[in-house]
Amino acid sequence: MVLDGKWALVTGAAKGIGRGIALELAQAGCNIIVNDYSDRVGADETATLIRNAGRSARVILADVSTGATADLLFNDVQRLDILVNNAGVQTWKPLVDVEEAEWDRVIATNLKGCFLCTQRAARLMRDAGVGGRIINIGSGCNRIGFPRLIAYTASKGGIETLTKVSAAELGKYGITVNCVAPGAIETERTKQEAGDYANTWASATPMGRVGTPQDVGRAVVFLCSPQADFISGQTLGVDGGLFAKPHWPYEW
Repeated sequence: MVLDGKWALVTGAAKGIGRGIALELAQAGCNIIVNDYSDRVGADETATLIRNAGRSARVILADVSTGATADLLFNDVQRLDILVNNAGVQTWKPLVDVEEAEWDRVIATNLKGCFLCTQRAARLMRDAGVGGRIINIGSGCNRIGFPRLIAYTASKGGIETLTKVSAAELGKYGITVNCVAPGAIETERTKQEAGDYANTWASATPMGRVGTPQDVGRAVVFLCSPQADFISGQTLGVDGGLFAKPHWPYEW
């Protein structure tokens, strides 16, 4: 219970990686504010699992992509020790076919939403005077370009740099800001990308398996723990070595 009694807000926590992060934080002792845009059923299921783990949970449905709607989320938050910016969407299309509205939706949710929530959380943490943790969820495409994911890749690359600037500015308040960059993680969404997602990516991953939301959640817990007090502005890959591995034409 390294985070016993702390309050964490996890955006996009109705399912997938967001739910995995919320549950790992709860196992570490956190009470959780479960945020999602519109999936009330999924958010309630996440909250029930948190309560079953013996922690408190609240559900707040709100869109993080505009200042007005982000305010609706944060106006209902009195105490915040940890923010996890996980909310994200993507458009799977070639660059030449992406519509402007699709680009705007991805950038607004993923990158602008990360900025808006970071800004509001930082104000709460600064005014409370006890520091805090902000974790932004990036991607393996922080490092390399993903075909057919131009807007998503641009947003995640922006999140990594936003993390660095936020860490530089907020350190004086005792707030650390880091990025967790998952690799191939099997979720409800990613299963739709391939007929056999787990085996497709396991064969490309040095550790021989696909990742899980729990893997990502454990990395978030570490960065929120006292053991990570002096770590800020960093990106931690959770990818089983996938993006450390080059395209290598030789056998070994």
